[in-house]
Amino acid sequence: MNYLEITAVIFGIASVWYARKEDIKVFPFGILSVLIFIYIFFVGKMYANAGINAVYFLTNMYGWYNWSRKSDDEHVVKITRNTPRQNLLVILFAVVFYAAVLFLLRWYNRADIEYINSSKSWMDALNSTIFMCATILMTVKKLENWHFWLLGNVISIPIFLVQGYYFVAFQYSVFLILAISGLKEWKKKV
Repeated sequence: MNYLEITAVIFGIASVWYARKEDIKVFPFGILSVLIFIYIFFVGKMYANAGINAVYFLTNMYGWYNWSRKSDDEHVVKITRNTPRQNLLVILFAVVFYAAVLFLLRWYNRADIEYINSSKSWMDALNSTIFMCATILMTVKKLENWHFWLLGNVISIPIFLVQGYYFVAFQYSVFLILAISGLKEWKKKV
């Protein structure tokens, strides 16, 4: 499966490269990457990661649409910051989403005692929640998306190393560097 992992990683890195440049090519590369990762993670019993990649597919489609539409006759959607109320809503969403994903993972895998007793479900749900927040915020060009990407990347690197997904761990190391750069570049445009 390494060739699939490498291919998904290449598309994923290209996607984040274009995201930091605020280039709409983020979405077609993202779509290719997530479709491959859905398969990889499902086979590897990382169900929340497979599920979040399925949602990424949908958010990539929406983001592609949203970034390409014009907010008026001349301007495409601009980068903005969250209001305090929006930050509160993101936190509330994250708590509810995490609880729902964790419940679904544990319910779906209720017969797999090893899975239930491991930290895999907790980490899988946490990672998926962080990246869901990042993805939603990116589709509407909120600067705060990069904070979630940074946090998720830091958490993902050891998770994927432990699971033996070395190319994916490498990808998240590159994502971390690109997220730092993306945050700096987007701050200049706010």
